[in-house]
Amino acid sequence: MTLLDNLAKEVDKIEESAGKASKNETTEVTEEETSVMSQLLESSDVKFPEIGDVIEGSIIEIGTNALYLDIDPFGTGIVLGREIKDGMGSGKLKIGDKVTATITDLENEDGYIELSIREASYEKAWEDLESKRDTQEKVATKVLSANKGGLLIEINGISGFLPVSQLSSKNYPRVEDGDKNKILTLLKKLVNQDLEVRILDANREAQKLIVSEKAAQKEKDREVISGLSIGDVVEGEISGVVDFGAFIKFFAPNIDTTKLTEEDKLEGLVHISELAWQLIENPRDIVKVGQKVQAQIIGIDNDKISLSMRALEKDPWTTLAHKVGDTVRGTVNKINHFGAFVYLNRDIHGLAHISEMSEMYPGKNIEELIQAGKEYDWKILSIEPKEHRMGLALIVGGKTKAEKPAKKEKAEEAKEEKAEKPKKEKVKKEKAEKPAKEKKAKETKAKKEKK
Repeated sequence: MTLLDNLAKEVDKIEESAGKASKNETTEVTEEETSVMSQLLESSDVKFPEIGDVIEGSIIEIGTNALYLDIDPFGTGIVLGREIKDGMGSGKLKIGDKVTATITDLENEDGYIELSIREASYEKAWEDLESKRDTQEKVATKVLSANKGGLLIEINGISGFLPVSQLSSKNYPRVEDGDKNKILTLLKKLVNQDLEVRILDANREAQKLIVSEKAAQKEKDREVISGLSIGDVVEGEISGVVDFGAFIKFFAPNIDTTKLTEEDKLEGLVHISELAWQLIENPRDIVKVGQKVQAQIIGIDNDKISLSMRALEKDPWTTLAHKVGDTVRGTVNKINHFGAFVYLNRDIHGLAHISEMSEMYPGKNIEELIQAGKEYDWKILSIEPKEHRMGLALIVGGKTKAEKPAKKEKAEEAKEEKAEKPKKEKVKKEKAEKPAKEKKAKETKAKKEKK
């Protein structure tokens, strides 16, 4: 039955009702009041559909290239082949199922209401994604493919993206040298796997869907992390090394791990400054991926765990045997514009400031005096154990920069100089007066001889 047939049927019902009313009532009825069309339009029970409306119908027949729906009370709707495939997939449908569709034509050539499942499903899919974004509900998704930036996924038939930075610690590709090709190789291993994610952004106008696996893990991780305390010692293995430190995967201490898997492990960061007491330029010189280590928890911020390996070792600066004035042997580690870093041993280092060398050897570059990787003798000028700082001066030929006299010695020198000043002035005066005295003596002698 077509939409027009249904409209005619409704008109007949209204006409019949109007006829009965004219027989039973004695009040005069105007022509306008008995107008069939006005009654039809004013009827609250009938709301005529329009193109673009989304309506629901029951499947009454499934054909090879068409799907027929009962759209009560307006007639029969039809969904054509491609729409079935793109919308829901005919293999998942059966007679009696309720289907939501969008009206694309009120009456086609065959008199059916033409419908689009694809369009209705698309809108419904975005509404669902937006709802899950707002409620932060966890969603299962399958990885379709990978690129150097992350993973391509699909939810509700909508394509989305999972950035590398939003992968969980389990799946994050930690590559020591940061090679993007190596990262891509690891990401491709996740293709066709099912992941649990949360939706970060769902924008139907921009057709942008961004998800996060890391966000889906936070709730679980926070529950476990809540049982940790600063000062706890954990055992694990290095899961990744980067320029600013190393990551360690570990099970929470004091729990039964027999039924746990890799997914139950937590991950924390050991900053480069917390790897060892020595001065470190490259964390890869200290630890390697897969290495078994121990570390102490030094910070917990929501789901971020900060660890320290050096906290479990004794600070070598607290037992330093050297003192100011000692001569020590040290290897130049690095030279820069303000001086040279010198290692006395693996853990103890000092700085030879360029000013110490330029005053001792004016006009010479620091590279002319020392070379990286070579040993030299140094004099300790200062030691600050708490700050792990030591000032050094280069010794060449047994000499360092001449030291300035102490204040006391300066004062004594000034006192002696003041005492000697009158004597010096008397001698100077006597020297200045001597010629005049000698001349006067000669004149006196000459006068006596003349008399």
